[in-house]
Amino acid sequence: MESESDAKGEDPGQFVKNSVLYKEFLAEREEILKHKWIESEKAGADIGFEKALLDWIVKHRSNWRQKRLKEGRGSTPANA
Repeated sequence: MESESDAKGEDPGQFVKNSVLYKEFLAEREEILKHKWIESEKAGADIGFEKALLDWIVKHRSNWRQKRLKEGRGSTPANA
């Protein structure tokens, strides 16, 4: 059975990819991966995603989100 979105020729996955939430997720993930690379270089070994994630959240996430909100990107402060 064909779904309503398929009948209209829309890709349900495209809706997700175009959503603000998904775009914010990708932007945040990119920052975490940059942080992982920088901290791994400093340590001389791969620190792993989980350690980089936790470190980035503690040290950088709040400022990063505030900057994105100021620039007009990102979610509302209530979601921070």
